[in-house]
Amino acid sequence: MRVGSDEIEFRVTSDESDGAIAAAEVRIPAGGGPPMLHRHEPSELYRVERGELALYVEDGSGSVRRTVARPGTVVAIAGGREHTVRNESGAEASAFVVFSPGGQMERFLQAAGELGGDGPPAPEQVVALAEAHGIRMTRPVAEVL
Repeated sequence: MRVGSDEIEFRVTSDESDGAIAAAEVRIPAGGGPPMLHRHEPSELYRVERGELALYVEDGSGSVRRTVARPGTVVAIAGGREHTVRNESGAEASAFVVFSPGGQMERFLQAAGELGGDGPPAPEQVVALAEAHGIRMTRPVAEVL
């Protein structure tokens, strides 16, 4: 499925894991990824497979730190932490992502994929959809650079 410019293919659904996880392969083109920092309760685990991703993650002191992850790098994002993942390189990147628990994020991504069926959705549609799925948008990435 396509969410914005990103391609997401679920490998393990929350139904298959009794809600414990959802796991997906994600392909993010240059410039892709969520443009806003956000928070949600499920934790995430990223393993970069190809290319390079910039992960913005709130640390224990409340500061957002930028980490550049390359193939083989694993980054954990605790639930409730402000974060986003962007491809700031000039080439496509891919990662294997695990959400735990899986249901909330899986339902959001499926709904977001349907929202973009007739072209890119309006930003306010995405924000409303995210909030309906327990995801709170916090601020643009540019505010932490």
